[in-house]
Amino acid sequence: MKNNGAVFLNAYTNSPICCPSRAAMWSGLFVHLTESWNNYKCLDPDYPTWMDLVKMNGYVTQRFGKQDYVSGSHSLSNRVEAWTRDVPFLLRQEGRPVADLTGNATQKRIMVEDWKNTDKAADWIRNEAHNLSQPFMLYLGLNLPHPYPSENMGENYGSSTFLTSPYWLKKVAYKNVTIPKWIPLQNMHPVDYYSTYTKNCTGHFTDREIQDIRAYYYAMCAETDALMGEIIAALSDTGLLNTTYVLFTSDHGELAMEHRQFYKMSMYEGSAHIPLIIMGPGIKSHRQISTIVSLVDIYPTMLEIAGVHIHEKRSGYSLMPLLSAQSAKDIFSNNYLHPNWALSEFHGSDANASTYMLQADRWKYITFSDGASFPPQLFDLSTDPDELKNVAGQFLEITLSMDKMLRSIIDYVKVSDSVHVYNKQQFANWKASLGQNYTNVISNLRWHEDWSKKPKFYATAIDKWLKN
Repeated sequence: MKNNGAVFLNAYTNSPICCPSRAAMWSGLFVHLTESWNNYKCLDPDYPTWMDLVKMNGYVTQRFGKQDYVSGSHSLSNRVEAWTRDVPFLLRQEGRPVADLTGNATQKRIMVEDWKNTDKAADWIRNEAHNLSQPFMLYLGLNLPHPYPSENMGENYGSSTFLTSPYWLKKVAYKNVTIPKWIPLQNMHPVDYYSTYTKNCTGHFTDREIQDIRAYYYAMCAETDALMGEIIAALSDTGLLNTTYVLFTSDHGELAMEHRQFYKMSMYEGSAHIPLIIMGPGIKSHRQISTIVSLVDIYPTMLEIAGVHIHEKRSGYSLMPLLSAQSAKDIFSNNYLHPNWALSEFHGSDANASTYMLQADRWKYITFSDGASFPPQLFDLSTDPDELKNVAGQFLEITLSMDKMLRSIIDYVKVSDSVHVYNKQQFANWKASLGQNYTNVISNLRWHEDWSKKPKFYATAIDKWLKN
């Protein structure tokens, strides 16, 4: 795809977690506009996505695999952890990240469900799409390269196992797998420390453990690439490849032990920066586009490709003008093609404050909650690509300018307040629904290892939070 299409070098998720980011992609609206606060609070089931609109305009549509924009298949623990993130306690919510090898040197199909859905999609292309007189739009949602569930915690465990087979692992050059730099735990930003603790990453990791986790993650990416290859092959075999637009992207990234964390739920590059590659009719090969884009741009892009016009304003912009620009010089000299910034926000578990990121040019600005309870972060990605030096205090004028720009896009103090109210209401409703069974249920969630040591302390902290 890179050789035959365009790579967006600076694509970002609008929320570094599954369902809210997918809600943004399917709706073309920022998270605070859809109020997709966590993996259970997303779009209404009957919300018209871009695929629904193209279907109403004559396209044949088909969906396979993970969609997760209404609600995800996530545990009760996930919900409770998201609701109670405002409570001033530290409880581990995930299993310790580990690397695990399975199968043998010939075993290719590790994520069986993804392969099943990919087979269905490839068969549909060969048996249905190939014979259509109408245009089609196919969506395939994969789980890979998402870590697998780990059976070492409480209810539904956590997804902290990086699993692959020797077949995929041999495709990874270990000598090129870097070990990321970490700042000391005591010097971490308070929200980062909370995330590191809840993700069970405060303990000691050997260099080999870290290198294995990262290498296994790359091997999982290789399996993902093979799944995509099955779709490309089906299009090629049926003669559809040259007349079909193909888009590959992700709902979020994976830290893979950068910043002493795994998983997502962070605004650091490993979590918030996503792949976005598009190839198709009229798109020049070997194209690299540096303009900052995000998942909300998928909605207007798909509609423009399909020739569907709507009047409602969306948060995103079509990527087609960038793709059809004759050169990089044309893009830089015509900023109206796409504004060079992206907004991302996070309101779920594993972070004890609503988090907002504005990416503009070389600067990444991150602020939390009401903008005063936690210090902001500012990173210059041109000189500090690993995001190890917060220069918010050093470049105060830029910090204030970025905050002003962010507030012009989103009233993040008001949004944070809304999430606080939502979390408390949802938890109170859930607690009331359990009646006398509440104490037993809450003490046996994924955080039970920490909870069991001081159950009265944690229960009292929740009660004080509810009453405040």
